[in-house]
This record gives sequence, C-alpha cells and structure tokens, in this order.
Amino acid sequence: MEYTIKKMAQLSGVSPRTLRFYDEIGLLKPARITSSGYRIYGPKEVDRLQHILFYRSLAFKLEQIREILDDPKFDHQQALLEHQKMLQEKRDQIDTLLTTIQQTLTNYEGGTHMTDQEKFEGFKQQKLAENELHYGQEIREKYGNEAVHATTKKWQEMDEETYRDMETIEEQLLADLTHYLQDPTNQQLEESIFASHKKWLTFSWPTYSLAAHKGLAAMYLSDERFTSYYDSRSGVGATKALSEIIKKQTE
Repeated sequence: MEYTIKKMAQLSGVSPRTLRFYDEIGLLKPARITSSGYRIYGPKEVDRLQHILFYRSLAFKLEQIREILDDPKFDHQQALLEHQKMLQEKRDQIDTLLTTIQQTLTNYEGGTHMTDQEKFEGFKQQKLAENELHYGQEIREKYGNEAVHATTKKWQEMDEETYRDMETIEEQLLADLTHYLQDPTNQQLEESIFASHKKWLTFSWPTYSLAAHKGLAAMYLSDERFTSYYDSRSGVGATKALSEIIKKQTE
C-alpha cells in the first residue's frame, strides 16, 4: 500500500513537516515523487519509519538512527528484538522508580520503615539501565562481559553515602572542566580534573589501571554519545579537553 505524505502522517502520528525534514536529512526518503512533486511512501518506508520511532523513543539521535538503518548489515527482525529488549529494560527501570515512590509514600505514612539505601535504589537502577542502553555494546566489545558484570555488581552494592560521594566528585569534575575551557593553561585545574575523573572511575570499576583509563579517553572522542555527555554539561570542547588531559597524565 502507498501513502501520500498526509496519509503517512495520519498513519504514524509524525507531522508532514517532520517527514519532510527526515527526507531532507536522508533519514527517510519517499519511495518516489510524483510528477506533481508529491512524496509517495511504500511498505519499506513504513517499516523504516517504525524503526525510527522506536529508536527515537529510546532517545537515539537522528544521526545515530540514520547510521544504524543505512548499515548494509542492518537486520529488521534482529532490530525489532533489540527494540523489544531495550523497551523492556526501560519498562523495568520505570517500574523500579514507581516502586521506590510507593515505598517512600508508605514510609511517610508510617506503614513501613525504608532504609536510606532503599530510597536511592531506583535511581541507581535507572543509571545502570541508561548506561547499558547508550554505551553497553561498545563497552562490552572493548572490555568484555565479565568486566561489565563486575562493574554492575559493584554499582549495585554501592551504599547511599558512596553514591552521593560519586555524584559530588562528578559535579566537581564538570565544574572544573567548565573553568578549564576558559583557562586551558591552568596546571592546577588540569591535575584536579584528572584526579576527579580517576576517583569517579574507581567508584564503579572493580580495578583501576592507567592503560584502561587512557583507553576510555580515546573512546570518549570516537563516539558522539560520549562526546555529547561532557560537552553538554561543561561546554563545547570539554570532552576533547578531558581526553587530552587524561592522555597526558597517563603517559
């Protein structure tokens, strides 16, 4: 069955304006364009749009989605299985947060006692799920499943005080990176950034090594998802600066 852009919009809930934008950036091209200039979409485009919407619901960027779908090795059935797995993980994450809210409400009402660690369990699980969703594949390929499982175990066993310490260290790191971008010759800031990043890693890494730290810095620059994490929090260029500092300090 074929659809005009208006019908495709009605079918999918995606506005005609967005569909035109997807065409412009090469994310979703119509099957053909009529002599009158109307975009016509067929079954393949319907399937591709479904995949696009699945990936968008999981917070993938449009450039990432296009690269995935344009990969010659892309398998529709395997992709659907991966969508299913990721959405189940997202559902589990939401269920955990809802359970935490319910337990907290019951605690306030005097029904049960809730430990401080239980109050933050949902957030820890959320962070683990986010990391697995966005970076799991790359990290497993680089460090192996055993290393990932060991890191997950250490994270899950982390108490509330340690978790908060980890957050504080990261906040300091991000603040220092922001200042460093304005003063890139500040040796004291450079040393503080490296020390904070190293400390932050040791909270979740089973074992620390300079080689692994240096390897992580290289990964930060090779993947847009890693780059955007620091650039969006400390300013454009923050990831590059962090990577260069780590490389210098680990030589």
